[in-house]
Amino acid sequence: MDDVTEATLEVAGGWARLEQELAGALGADHVSSRALDRHALAHDASHYLLVPQLVARPADRDQVAAVMRACDRAGTHLTFRSGGTSLSGQAITDTVLVDVRRHFRDVEVLDDGARVRVGPGVTIGRVNALLARHGRRLGPDPASENACTVGGVVANNSSGMQCGTEANTYATLDSLVAVLPTGVVVDTGEPDADARLRAEAPQVHEGLLRLRDRVRGDAGSVATIRRLFALKNTMGYGVNAFLDFDEPAQILARLMVGSEGTLGFLASATFRTVPVRPHVATGLLVFDDVVRATGSVPELVAAGTATAELLDAASLRVSAQDPLCPRVIADLEVVDHAALLVEWQDDHADRLEETVRSVEAEIAGLPLSAEARLTRDPVERAGLWRVRKGLYSAVAGARPGGTNALLEDVVVRVDRLGDTIVRLTELFEAHAYPESVIFGHARDGNVHFMLNEQFDDAASLERYAAFTEDMVDLVLGEGGSLKAEHGTGRIMAPFVRRQYGDELYEVMQELKRLLDPRGVLNPGSVLSDDPTSYLADLKTAPTVEEEVDRCVECGFCEPVCPSRDLTTTPRQRIVTRREIRAARLRGDDALADELEEQYEYDGTDTCAVDGMCLTACPVLINTGDLTRRLRRESSGPVAEVAWAGAARVWGAGTVAASAALSVARRAPGVPALVTRAGRVVVDHDTLPRYDRGLPSGGPRRQADGAASGEAEAVHFAPCVGTMFGPESGTGGLGAERSLTALAGRAGVALAAPEGLGGLCCGTPWKSKGRTRGYAVMAARVLPALLEATDGGRLPVVCEAASCAEGLVQMISGDTAYRGIRVVDATAWVADTLLDRLPVTAPSGPVVVHPTCSSTHLGTTDAMVRVARHVSDDVTVPVAWGCCGFAGDRGLLHPELTAAATAPEAAEVGQRDYAAYVSNNRTCELGMTRATGRPYQHVLELLEQATR
Repeated sequence: MDDVTEATLEVAGGWARLEQELAGALGADHVSSRALDRHALAHDASHYLLVPQLVARPADRDQVAAVMRACDRAGTHLTFRSGGTSLSGQAITDTVLVDVRRHFRDVEVLDDGARVRVGPGVTIGRVNALLARHGRRLGPDPASENACTVGGVVANNSSGMQCGTEANTYATLDSLVAVLPTGVVVDTGEPDADARLRAEAPQVHEGLLRLRDRVRGDAGSVATIRRLFALKNTMGYGVNAFLDFDEPAQILARLMVGSEGTLGFLASATFRTVPVRPHVATGLLVFDDVVRATGSVPELVAAGTATAELLDAASLRVSAQDPLCPRVIADLEVVDHAALLVEWQDDHADRLEETVRSVEAEIAGLPLSAEARLTRDPVERAGLWRVRKGLYSAVAGARPGGTNALLEDVVVRVDRLGDTIVRLTELFEAHAYPESVIFGHARDGNVHFMLNEQFDDAASLERYAAFTEDMVDLVLGEGGSLKAEHGTGRIMAPFVRRQYGDELYEVMQELKRLLDPRGVLNPGSVLSDDPTSYLADLKTAPTVEEEVDRCVECGFCEPVCPSRDLTTTPRQRIVTRREIRAARLRGDDALADELEEQYEYDGTDTCAVDGMCLTACPVLINTGDLTRRLRRESSGPVAEVAWAGAARVWGAGTVAASAALSVARRAPGVPALVTRAGRVVVDHDTLPRYDRGLPSGGPRRQADGAASGEAEAVHFAPCVGTMFGPESGTGGLGAERSLTALAGRAGVALAAPEGLGGLCCGTPWKSKGRTRGYAVMAARVLPALLEATDGGRLPVVCEAASCAEGLVQMISGDTAYRGIRVVDATAWVADTLLDRLPVTAPSGPVVVHPTCSSTHLGTTDAMVRVARHVSDDVTVPVAWGCCGFAGDRGLLHPELTAAATAPEAAEVGQRDYAAYVSNNRTCELGMTRATGRPYQHVLELLEQATR
């Protein structure tokens, strides 16, 4: 059924002609054949790998249609990709990859949150954040919600831990806009959608009616559909649509759900939302074995549990290795035990209390191995969910080098789940997968299993194939589905016929031919007549370096990366390193050299080393560490000596920089012209660019203070306040003087370390990988802090969050000084001074920009508390993220800051605020540049409001 071939493109210049045509339709910057772009986007979260020939990034549905027409004319395939979190190989291709993650991010909340219209490129987490103010959320709740996008959720019919089949994508879809391969656009939300489909695509309309009647007229097909779709089932196409809907337009809308981009392009989707229940009680129930655990699920469901998340014995053993594991697991001597994580939710606290009392009586009658209780405490609840959500990272992070982590899912009836898990465990033993774990959604009979495999070894590949065949026989023998929520993809496409039978499989084939007659879209996914196709194009994982080798390529890091819309993401940096290594191993030095050359800017120069990737990574990789190491390794001896020398005269250097900015401010056109001219001939990573948005220089740091015996804290004023003065037009004193004024106003004395003017947190050296200069500065800072804090008795407060974080890291690197405690000044003021600072001039609406450092330090809430002390209208933008200024990155590569701040700036610009605040001077500069509004430190606002 694959009519399109690559023959026309194999002739000389074929791909070049297609690239030229796509560039004409989309714009040259929206199409790429660069090696790095192709290889970086070749990898998704699955264990498959294909490298595209071209990457296209259309900006609207008309451009998508243009891409489909061009590929059809050229005789080549295309595959849509968005978040790349899919696990089954449905977002890869060796032809044209259409990346829709950078665009299609519109969100429109409708009917006070009862419905929401979204583009395919927006993440589920972003949509839920916008719906939260209405007390609503999307029904599908995949664990990857902060990384997966709406396009992928619809394409895979995603569900999750709570939604079951009642609130999954299929059940909550209201309407969608689809672009068919022929270019026909179908908006199923229009009242006349069916009439339009009949007029504009009569063959499709007639064909859907014919298939509907064929399915309904076959009793065996109806019975099979009813049986399989009573479960969570994403295997093959959603042929249940032929039974659930009558009109072809509405049938088409539901067939698009779970179609994995093989039937058309999803341009937007409108969902009916579900309510958020604010009052929650959670508990972990431990049983002697998995059969007893799963046998208790029907009673728990009848009692109203929203979740029943299963952890098998292997999962409990892995969880117990976590030092933060709850005592109920840590104290358990695991033999064959299994546990269920259960949760009750309600709109009203008193009604939840009644439910808990009733449920705890029922739980007492279950065959438990340990005493169980339901907790409402958010800390305890978070600890229990940490166990469930941390399993993937615990197992994947500890996998042997050179292996890939496979996370698969199956579903059977709940009454067959226990026996199925026992037999699945026996398969692990029979096929020598000793470290595998089983966990998942027991409430739905849906479990995930995870195993590690090495696909470049022939014996391992044979083992994997044998295991797969046995697993397929087991699940289908139990009347289950081989896919519950991860999509069919490439991994299960050869088994669709076996699950549905010949008749329904032929219906699916006819559906594919009807909507994609030339077979342009995503071949190899959903349907395959090759019984071994799931063993082709498997991904290998060559050993590269520590940061790279742990990565499971899940893509969770991508939405928080400042450079995601400019160059590369953490995942893409890592996979490019893998691609370079793989090319070297196979002797393709030309490709490796090309990738290394392109990586310098895309991977190293534009990395903000902000560590936000660490906050999202399930295996705790900070790609900034990799970048710092690469910068260190590429640093020449001359630069090392120069930066070490700078550390010795840092005080004079910061004063000189301040003076230079003040002079430049009086004649901004000259330095701007000079630096722009200089950057034509000098490396952009060396010479900063001056622009009119930079402020004048700031004052020298105040080195005087109270004696340590009289002080309550040591004030480490950062050098950034000397280099960059306060934002003009705000009336603020600057963060340093504001903190001093607030402390004095509250009657609190501050000390200062000796030689403060020449001290620095070390971040400028660390971020550039200048180890000698960093060591020189640390040797000056740490003894000064130890003396000023009276051996660690007093806390150190620093008003620049990034500098506070830098001091924390510097102290943690030397055991002799770990008794020194550093606190972000914003948190210190919120906890220590706020009650002593009455507001005399309340502020109007305030918008708060959190920073990467406030995230790492856990002080964002403190910043919001300070803002709320002076205003009853405080907003944290949903689209906030690291500004990418990253010390001097914003001066060296202003395009990084522009790309990083664009979503937040667009959101902030929708409303006027009385004040714009953050807690780090360079971040304030970045946001001021992005929004055109004057950002200042939140302590400046507090100082003004309490004068």
